[in-house]
Amino acid sequence: MTKLTKKVVIGNLKMNGSLHFNEKHFSDIKSGVNDFSDVDIGVCVPYPYLFQAQRIFQKSNIFWGSQNVAKDSDGPFTGEVSVSMLSDFNAKCAIVGHSERSTAYCESDENIALKFSALKNKLMTPVLCVGETLIEREAGIMERVVASQINTIRKNYGKNIFADSIISYEPIWAIGTDLAASPDQADHMCSFIRGLINDTENNNVEGLKIIYGGSVNSKNALQLCGLESVDGALIGRGSLNAEEFIKICQIVNSI
Repeated sequence: MTKLTKKVVIGNLKMNGSLHFNEKHFSDIKSGVNDFSDVDIGVCVPYPYLFQAQRIFQKSNIFWGSQNVAKDSDGPFTGEVSVSMLSDFNAKCAIVGHSERSTAYCESDENIALKFSALKNKLMTPVLCVGETLIEREAGIMERVVASQINTIRKNYGKNIFADSIISYEPIWAIGTDLAASPDQADHMCSFIRGLINDTENNNVEGLKIIYGGSVNSKNALQLCGLESVDGALIGRGSLNAEEFIKICQIVNSI
């Protein structure tokens, strides 16, 4: 399991890339962040390119992972990819619960909890995405929605399963819209998540990272990632532009 002790920046390439594009893109990112020592940097790629990420990023300061994982370890599940298969490529993390998957493939909180547990059982780092829609925010129930997403995992496995894990607060209304949450909104929700899991000041979950995702770019990264409650960022579109991704990592490295 990757021990993350600094601020974290993770790129989510989503369903983008090719062998040709990745070769230059990964190499540019690798050389661009080579001397950044105060930020932990990861890149989550489509399954077919895990071998390429492993080849290019090995022996660098970048870890790599996938954008999803199966809840089952093996069996007759056509098209699924297990945690053990990810481990064959030395993947360190996997995104679970991203709203794009939950919406398109109707993933339940129970399924996401099983995926989270499967990753922890194999000593991989889950990157759990939680967040509310614009309607839910306008109704003032964003805390209730996010709590429900987290409490399904906590109820089944206890709060300590969140040790050495990452939770990304991603308001669904901000993803891909160029409308990031305000620093106050991000601060409030990340603080709420931390308090929800820790529940007492003297019994904090060790190694838990709470990051922000949703239209993060080099213009707002300092405001968002500089918050004491925010441990870094999950970058979508910005991770497809090596120069932009490197700038974001540079900003977070300087905090």
